[in-house]
Amino acid sequence: MALTPLLHSKLFQVVLLVSVFIFSSGLYASDDSHLSLDYYASTCPTVFDIIRKEMECEVLSDPRNAALVVRLHFHDCFVQGCDGSVLLDDTISLRGEKKSSPNINSLKGFGIIDKIKNKVESECPEIVSCADILTIAARDAVILVGGPYWDVPVGRKDSKTASYELASANIPTADEGLVSIISKFLYQGLSVTDMVALSGAHTIGMARCANFRARIYGDFETASDRSPMSETYLSNLKSICPAAGGGDNNVSAMDNITPNLFDNSYYQILLKGEGLLNSDQELYSSILGIQTKQLVVKYAHDPIGFFQQFSDSMVKLGNITNSDSFANGEVRKNCRFVNT
Repeated sequence: MALTPLLHSKLFQVVLLVSVFIFSSGLYASDDSHLSLDYYASTCPTVFDIIRKEMECEVLSDPRNAALVVRLHFHDCFVQGCDGSVLLDDTISLRGEKKSSPNINSLKGFGIIDKIKNKVESECPEIVSCADILTIAARDAVILVGGPYWDVPVGRKDSKTASYELASANIPTADEGLVSIISKFLYQGLSVTDMVALSGAHTIGMARCANFRARIYGDFETASDRSPMSETYLSNLKSICPAAGGGDNNVSAMDNITPNLFDNSYYQILLKGEGLLNSDQELYSSILGIQTKQLVVKYAHDPIGFFQQFSDSMVKLGNITNSDSFANGEVRKNCRFVNT
């Protein structure tokens, strides 16, 4: 019996996903052999305290700063590993990652890392890498808005290079399908479980209208439960993000229930079909997402389980490194530029 075009397309996607998994499972293995919890015990024993205090000030001034730092960390680790490459400014001799399509309008918080770096440098000059500062700050950001604690192994070096091309290719986008998103996580050595858990960071994030316009004028209404509250939410989103264009930089919380609290309500929103981004709702609604749907349901009903897995997955994310960073990296004096 001949396959319909739709079934043929879905079968191809499944085959592609299996192929990606087989190919990528050994392609990008994290190497955390250079990292340890006590790396700065003798050279800069106060570094964790310094970073925590600075993040406390930043989150107190604006809770949204927590999400900015977590997003910076994620975008850094998906390009060349967690090496601080995302922090580099463009120069005559270096094309950075900040202006790549996934980063140019979504990444902020660079000034926060600059402030922390200045404090650390005044206490322990030329000791602590920007990559470590960003990784620790992301952990503290999560804690400060109600999320879980995890130990952060340290000892990363800052890269002397960046990759505009990899930033454009490796980082998942808001309108991406499930198969493509999974493949990008697998490429980094992160499992489907890691992907669903790490997506939970969107419980404290904001999104631009340009990234959710297609969703709210597309299948949002059919995917949601169409309750009065759901209809009101959709109406509010459309007032923020007009269909005819304009307002691209208007923002809305990805978790409209508790936008400044790190909790599991993000998954509860997906159960109702109200995920703001297509890439989020795909975790629950895609016909290919059998495993991802089960995980969404689990984390929606088990906040402790979500916190535990998120912590474990953040350690895995932070441990994505590459040998070049350790062999040829440095400790930058200024996170925006390589040392001269």
